[in-house]
Parts: sequence; C-alpha cells; structure tokens
Amino acid sequence: MLLVFAESSLDNHITPNGHPESRSRINAIERALKYPQIADALVDQSVIQSLLRKATLEDLLLVHSGTYLNQISAPLTGAGNSLDPDTWLSPGSYETALYCCGAGISSIEALSSGLADYAFVAQRPPGHHARVSNAMGFCLINNVAVCAAKLVSQGNKVAIIDWDVHHGNGTQEIFWNNPNVLYVSVHQSPLYPHTGMMDEIGGKDATGLNVNLPLPSGSTGDRVRCVLETIATPSIEKFAPDWILVSAGFDAHRDDPLATMGLTAGDYYDMTRWIVSLTSIKQRTIFFLEGGYNLKALESSFAACIAALEDIDFRPEPASSGGNGQAQVATLTRFHAHFLHETKSAP
Repeated sequence: MLLVFAESSLDNHITPNGHPESRSRINAIERALKYPQIADALVDQSVIQSLLRKATLEDLLLVHSGTYLNQISAPLTGAGNSLDPDTWLSPGSYETALYCCGAGISSIEALSSGLADYAFVAQRPPGHHARVSNAMGFCLINNVAVCAAKLVSQGNKVAIIDWDVHHGNGTQEIFWNNPNVLYVSVHQSPLYPHTGMMDEIGGKDATGLNVNLPLPSGSTGDRVRCVLETIATPSIEKFAPDWILVSAGFDAHRDDPLATMGLTAGDYYDMTRWIVSLTSIKQRTIFFLEGGYNLKALESSFAACIAALEDIDFRPEPASSGGNGQAQVATLTRFHAHFLHETKSAP
C-alpha cells in the first residue's frame, strides 16, 4: 500500500496571482489520485487524517537556524511579502510549511511501523532550494533535508535522490560534509540556481557523496535513465543507505514553463521503477514533491509515478528518447569512472 499526503485543506500558503507555485498544484495532485488505475492502491484517507501533524521547532532546528525560523514565523499583516524575487511569504505560509514537513516525519514513523510500502509527501511549498538561513526558489523549509537529518540523528544513513529539473542547492549545501548522507542530483544545466556542476563532489569528510549529473537543455528520458543507472546506481549501492528520500520534481517534463528538458510522464514511470529497483526494503523510501508547474503535466507525471510505485502498468505518455545530452552523458561517465578509480587507488 501507498501513503500519500495531499491535503489542499491544509494549504494556506498564498502566492500572488500568476505565480507558478500555487495551490492549484495540489489540486492537480488530488485529481491524479482519483484515477481508477491507482486509487485502490492508496492507504485510506481516514488513516492519512490520523497522521497529520506539524513539524516541531526541534525538527526544523536540525537544519535551519533559529534566526531564520523566527523571521518566517513572525506574524504578518496584509497579503504577505516577498523574501526574494521568487519566494513569497503569506500569513498562512509558515503553518502550511510545518504541515508539509510534518508529513515527511509522519511518513518516517508510518513506514517504520509497516503501515505502508512507500510514502509520497505531495504538499507544498517545495523545499530543496531552502538553505540553512534563508528562503530561496519558492522554498521555505527544506523538507527532505529535515527528514534526512532526523533519520541521521537516529543512526541511519540516507541517500537523497533529486530529479527536479533545478539543482537542489540547499540540500547539497546542508549535507556537503556529512558522511552519513549521499546526495545525487540529475538536473538541467545551465539553469537556476546555477549550481550543481559535476566536480562538486562533497567536503573533505564526505568526498564522493555529492553526485551531480547535469544535463543540457533538450535532454530526453533515455539520457536521464542512462546516468542514473550507470553512475548513480553504483554510488548508491556502495553507500548502502538505510533510507532513500526522493526530491521528486516533475518540472523536467517537456511542457513545463520553467525549464526546457524533454521528459514525459512515461519517463517518470521508468525513473520511479529505477528507484524501486534500488532497494528491497520498500518501507524505507519516501518521495517529496518539489517542482512541476504545468498542471496537466504535473497531474499525469505524478499519476505515472504512483502507478510505478505499485507496479501498475500505467503510462499516460510514452517515454522519450533521442534528444540532446548524449555527449554530456559520455563526459559524466568518464568523470565518475576516473573519480572512482582515483578513490580506489588512494592509499
């Protein structure tokens, strides 16, 4: 069974009209959850309601500074204010972010108890750009980082796989020198936030545990799958994580307005099946919604991802192939093969 948090009734994070990161994204997720192909695989809604909780200040302080949390939790008057050119804070934003992060923590507890096979936190706002002391790129709380830090504090090793089209600079920064967290990101480059180069491999205590797989505009699903299977898989298997957390953005879809990649819903099905193949401990994999701003593409891609988790053959679109990225795949393969060789040869 699959545990999915997608509660638009808890969503009071209001962004200005025309902002791509809006409540309508959760409405698209809720429509997908009604697809007959996947509806029967979901944990009952009454169970979801019993698990709803807010993240605590103690949870958030595992990642974020107290000064920053005081800033975004302070009472607001009026419609809200902009924290940066992209990121909006409304009177209900902080509480909404607490519920989003709390869903991740509830997922840890639920999967640990065997309540479900997988969990998907399909709440907002997204999180992977949020840094220790500031908001960024639509993100207030780094949900995946808080949950990873909590798991590490309990003695676990965590692999974070980030397939959002934008590099998760906040997550990379937070775990840059942490030997208990492996961060793998496949993303479009160049693109906001202009981080995530392949030679960013981690700090002195975590060298090789930051694996960036930047691909050019127009790359298709076959290129993404190739770098995941040939580069990411050996890194993950060598690291041997206890948990896998996925920053699941759907904005590499070819119809997304904020990027220019060439993926389809079928590619997200295949990428999810790759995740499933990584571990036999199904109860220890949690997905977190990041980007995805074309509502129809988000709806179909999320549905394909959920179907893949339950091994239901449902691809709203065929997988893509034959686009850009072949030369970059070769470059990434050579770089990581060389780096692996140098690591093995070190005294």
